[in-house]
Amino acid sequence: MSVLRRIGLALFAPVLAIVVALVISGIVISLIGQNPFDAVRVMFDFGETPSQQTQAIVVVLNRAVPLFLAGLAVSVAFRMGLFNIGVEGQYRLATILAAAAGAAVALPGPLHVLLIIVVAMAVGAIWAGIVAVLKVTRGVSEVISSIMLNFIALGIASFLLTGPLRGSPEGAQIIITKVIPESGWFPGLNGLLGALGLAQPRTELYGFLLVAVVAGVVVAVLIKRTRFGFDLRASGLSPSAATASGVDARGMVVKTMLISGAIAGLIGLPDLLGDQHSYGTEFTAGLGFLGIAVALLGRNSPIGIALGALLFGFLDRAAIPLQFADIPASVVTIIQGTIVLSVVIANEVSRRLTRRSAERGNAVAPPATGDGSTGGGQGPDGGPPPDDGPGSGTGPGLRTATGEGGRSDQREGAGA
Repeated sequence: MSVLRRIGLALFAPVLAIVVALVISGIVISLIGQNPFDAVRVMFDFGETPSQQTQAIVVVLNRAVPLFLAGLAVSVAFRMGLFNIGVEGQYRLATILAAAAGAAVALPGPLHVLLIIVVAMAVGAIWAGIVAVLKVTRGVSEVISSIMLNFIALGIASFLLTGPLRGSPEGAQIIITKVIPESGWFPGLNGLLGALGLAQPRTELYGFLLVAVVAGVVVAVLIKRTRFGFDLRASGLSPSAATASGVDARGMVVKTMLISGAIAGLIGLPDLLGDQHSYGTEFTAGLGFLGIAVALLGRNSPIGIALGALLFGFLDRAAIPLQFADIPASVVTIIQGTIVLSVVIANEVSRRLTRRSAERGNAVAPPATGDGSTGGGQGPDGGPPPDDGPGSGTGPGLRTATGEGGRSDQREGAGA
């Protein structure tokens, strides 16, 4: 299969999903009495001044960072053939405990941030590990257990927020944990924007963007360039075949879920360390479920997930301008929902096209009728057989015999 054809098949599913989503959303906008082209114009309006344009870009990037981490966490489990729906509960529980740990200590800046990151990853990994242990020891479906653990995690987070970890005074409308000291804040990247000659936005660009990039690179190398990644993918394709080849498929389930949960623990940290500095009742929710859509749209590739996260970040930013234009913000939800449905169908179509293309490419034509020689009397590219000198051919009367010393003794028959 040519490189262009492989790229085309890889892009077919996400592009088709986006096009179908836009068409359906346009029909819906028309049905509610609005002009769909006006909606598209509003969505792509980043402002008139350089400061407004930079601000819009920063908002999209800040929203894309946690979505990218969510998609990355889901994709690691997908590679193993596991459906980790519990990312929502894993990151919510990890974030509140990381916020509490960060607010309870006073450390130098880098160590303080590192402590918060380690706590979040550990909590996420432990919560995802429960799913893995239930699967390998009791055969419980990870879909069922992770859904149930989502409710348990949200219940625990609610209890901790209103009880032991409460930092806001009694009677406050918004309940939050104690605020993390400034030493535990992650530095922003607005200085980088200034160095690039861009106008300074009102909002700080999350410095956690760099951590997300590093996480994407590490996952890509781990999955594609290591023995562990090969075992992971092999176990996902066929656990029985992987076990027969010496891979501990049960152990791979546990390791994969631990990695997925550890990445999930990072999802809430961009907002926690870059903006809010505490966990509260208004902390961003739903990122775990959006991560499933982002992973599907990106086809489990870190680069594809990054593009999918940027698309969803762009759509989320467009919700407020749509409201100002008297267009319901629910249009964004409709687009996101139709993208999820469309990408599932498009992925299946793309998979079947890829399989048929591979079957045609692997089809072996029957050998041409010759004079008893092997290879049908053809050389490379369908030409005549190469002439490698005396004794190298496989024509009539050439026989190969093995002597006592293991050497090949070629003797010519007729005419020898």
